[in-house]
Amino acid sequence: MRVFGLGLAAALVLPALYAEAHFQELIPSQDVLPDGGEVTLDLLFSHPFDGGPVMEMARPARFGVLRAGAVTDLLDTLQGRTVDGRQAWSAAYTLPEPGAAVFFVEPAPYWEPAEGKFIVHYTKVVVDAYASGEGWDAMVGLPVEIEPLTRPTGLWTGNQFRGVVRAGGEPVPFAEIEVEFLNDGSVVPPNEAFITQVIKADGNGVFAYTMPRAGWWAFAALTEAAEPMQAPDGTLAPVEAGALIWVRATDMPDGRN
Repeated sequence: MRVFGLGLAAALVLPALYAEAHFQELIPSQDVLPDGGEVTLDLLFSHPFDGGPVMEMARPARFGVLRAGAVTDLLDTLQGRTVDGRQAWSAAYTLPEPGAAVFFVEPAPYWEPAEGKFIVHYTKVVVDAYASGEGWDAMVGLPVEIEPLTRPTGLWTGNQFRGVVRAGGEPVPFAEIEVEFLNDGSVVPPNEAFITQVIKADGNGVFAYTMPRAGWWAFAALTEAAEPMQAPDGTLAPVEAGALIWVRATDMPDGRN
């Protein structure tokens, strides 16, 4: 899917329309494998803070991993599963050697009738084998992608995550980023304004956010693809092309216990 270049980057940003934002989830069993081994990944399309509703997720167009500069196609490893009566997916992958693995998914376009648009969220997450601390900033080369400036593994609660929003490899100035916590139901917001946090990148596409609670956090920069798609009624509809990255924060243990 082709997106606008840097010259029109300011026109890419779509406003957050409502609190219940859609997020493509790509959640590994761990962000760091201190002894290597197998990692499992869960894929579903949902509203992470609210814990749903889960949307139907068709078989992805692409699913793979970037390791040591090489991309491996993992589409055939996906196993279908059902979450709240909706189609979702899972996979397992073994990391036998040190180094970061950047897992990524390009989901099939999702038609959202309430907004009159298709949604495609190019999503990635980094898993570090043997706590190597290497390769975490490797870029997959997705049409829209967040380049991490902070290592996205081994982060304490309260650490700040920084990244660059890129479209076609170029920074997106003043991109708007939605941030949501993968809530297990333990966090009850005072009102809907607290569900989806919204931040803005600077003129170089750089953003920062301090994660206040342990768990998985999603950062989603939403842009509009250059080419529309045919809607179910035959008309042309816009395509929301999102760049997502999932980052985990971990509570610091008290060594006195």
